[in-house]
Amino acid sequence: MQKFGNEMKHIFIVNTVAGEHSCLKEVKNAIANEKEVIDYEIFTPDSAKDNIEQIKSYLEAHPDEEVRFYACGGDGTLNKVASAVYGYQNASLAVLAYGSGNDYIKYYADLQTFRDVEKEMHGTEHRVDIMQVNERFAINATHFGLDSVVAKMMHKIRRYPIIGGKMCYPIAVFWAFLTGMRTRCTVYADGEKLNNGKICLCTIANGRYVGGSYKCAPRSVNDDGLLEVCLIKPVSRIKFALFKKYYTNGTHLDNPKFMKYVVYRRAKQVVIEGGKGFCVSLDGEIMEGEKIVVENKQQAIRFIVP
Repeated sequence: MQKFGNEMKHIFIVNTVAGEHSCLKEVKNAIANEKEVIDYEIFTPDSAKDNIEQIKSYLEAHPDEEVRFYACGGDGTLNKVASAVYGYQNASLAVLAYGSGNDYIKYYADLQTFRDVEKEMHGTEHRVDIMQVNERFAINATHFGLDSVVAKMMHKIRRYPIIGGKMCYPIAVFWAFLTGMRTRCTVYADGEKLNNGKICLCTIANGRYVGGSYKCAPRSVNDDGLLEVCLIKPVSRIKFALFKKYYTNGTHLDNPKFMKYVVYRRAKQVVIEGGKGFCVSLDGEIMEGEKIVVENKQQAIRFIVP
C-alpha cells in the first residue's frame, strides 16, 4: 500500500463507546473518502489499559518509523493516547473529535475542523505541554472538588438511556451542586499555600475549557510550561449560582464581585494534600490519592492542529 508523506504510518485509536454511539463507522468512512492512499491501522482497544499498552508496544517495535496517532473519541480517548505517546520522539498526536465533550481542542477551533481527516493529515505540528499527575498524565486539565464529584457521577450515568450522552454532564453538575460544595484538601502552587483546608473547586489546566462549555482557564497558554491554577473557595449555593455564568464565559478572573473567592496562580508544580478517598479528575478520568503532585512537562507532545 502506498504511504502518505514521508513514509508516515497513521494509526486511528477508536473509542467504540465515546459519546452516544461508536464512532468506528465515521472513522472508516472518513478514511475511505480520502483522496490519497495511506498506510494505516485502526486500533479498537477493549479498555484504557489496553489502549496505552497497545500504543506503547507498537512504538517500541517501530522506533524508527514516523507514526501519527489519531485519538478518535472525546477527552478520555485523547487522555489515553497522549499518555501513551509521551516520551516517544517519533510519535505525533491528532484528534478526530467524536466525543461528547472535546474540551481540549476548543483551545484552537470548532469541532468540525477536528473531524476532517485530510486537514489533520496536512495539519501543523504544535508542541504542547502535558502534565504528569503522580504516575499518570493529563493534557487538558486536572480538576477536583465540585468537579471531581461531577466526574464521578458522569462515569456512573453516562451509559444510561435518556440521561446519558449529552445529558449526563448537566445532571452530574446538578447532583454536585446538591452534595459536593465543600471538599477537604490543601493546595500548594510552587510551594505557596493557596487555601486553608477546604475548597469549592480547583482546576489545574493547560487547556482552557472543562465540562463542555466552562472556560475555566481563559489565560492559558498550552506550550509555556506553566499550569493555570484557579481555586474557588467555599461559597454558598446562591453565590455559586451567581458565579456560574462568569465561570462559563471565562470572565471570573476579572470580576470584582468574586475576587475574594477566587485564587489564581501560574505554577510549574502543584501539590494537593487530601484525605482518605480524595480524588481528582484527569481530563474526565478519575484518580484517587491522598497526596497528588502535578508537574508540567513543557512542549513534550507533538500535537497536530488542522
